Amino acid sequence: MPKYEFAVVGAGVFGAWLARALHLRGRRVLLVDQYGPANNRASSGGETRILRMGYGAKEIYTRWSWKALELYRNFYAVTDPALIVKTGIIWLCEPNESSAIATLKSFANCAIPHEVLTSGDLAKRFPQFRIDPETWAIWEPDAAALLARRGVQTVVRETIAQGLAFRRQAVDQSNLDAEVYIYACGPWLPKLFPELLAGKIRPTRQEVLYFGAPPGDGSWAPPAMPCWVDSAASLYGLPDIENRGFKVAIDKHGPLIDPDTECRLVSPQTVDQAREYLSKRFPKLKDAPLVQAEVCQYENTANGDYLIDRHPAHDNVWLLGGGSGHGYKHGPVIGEYLADALIEGTAVDPIFSLAAKDSYDEGTRKSTI
Repeated sequence: MPKYEFAVVGAGVFGAWLARALHLRGRRVLLVDQYGPANNRASSGGETRILRMGYGAKEIYTRWSWKALELYRNFYAVTDPALIVKTGIIWLCEPNESSAIATLKSFANCAIPHEVLTSGDLAKRFPQFRIDPETWAIWEPDAAALLARRGVQTVVRETIAQGLAFRRQAVDQSNLDAEVYIYACGPWLPKLFPELLAGKIRPTRQEVLYFGAPPGDGSWAPPAMPCWVDSAASLYGLPDIENRGFKVAIDKHGPLIDPDTECRLVSPQTVDQAREYLSKRFPKLKDAPLVQAEVCQYENTANGDYLIDRHPAHDNVWLLGGGSGHGYKHGPVIGEYLADALIEGTAVDPIFSLAAKDSYDEGTRKSTI
């Protein structure tokens, strides 16, 4: 008999929560990662991520976000409450923006607390923003910021303390003695399964910047400052959390990368683009110093839906990925969802199947934060 029932390859947010869900069900589980949990080459290795409920018409993700919020709160309440920060989120919307209208419908269907704000409302409530008169917004008061790297490491550490087996090693199935293998390798999935996933998952470079707030000015930190999304400009950001700086990120697919070898220095062009946006949207920060920067990656599927499916040629191999940048928020729900499928045989929604994944096309990119 193999030593383990399940080997989970990849200790990012998906792999960590899946390993925990399987372990808490009494299964013999091995979690492995070649660089360690939430390392700085992993998509889960950044400082912060947003947990929000807005997903246009895709109500499954809205419901999952609401459930994940509860699971994160419960877990961090007994481990480290500082790893989740209630911030709320502002969605800046254009007139008659179809995705925003679809989000409002989903919120009504799923009973998600929210408000619709006019430009005047925004100016009064959040004076840090410079808002055009025709802009309106959706306010999600329960949205939160998650401390990503530390969060995943906490999940792994707590589960190891409860008996989970963990190894730091290169991926080699020959020395993983298990009955079932789940590959939750983020940007490494296309490298491990090139013939199967070529063109269906593309790891791309994403640059993230942190700007220093003015001395003595707490208006850029929560609760005064929320998370925010400006879909028309393809930018999003988070407030100054743990005094690390005001986070600005460009939500566009960057160039294709190799996660093992990619240089992690940001480009001057990205800094210039972010400063130009700050001058327009947050004028008090137009001359703010750049105090920190990260190069992360996305590894979205073409349609933005996750990949959760059995390998077509191997009954005991599962593929779990396509998560960034929006997958972090759903980590604990994904863990429960796939654990149910592996143990109870519950069906996986067809939207997550390999067959539903077309080849990647820039014209099909979806919002990913």
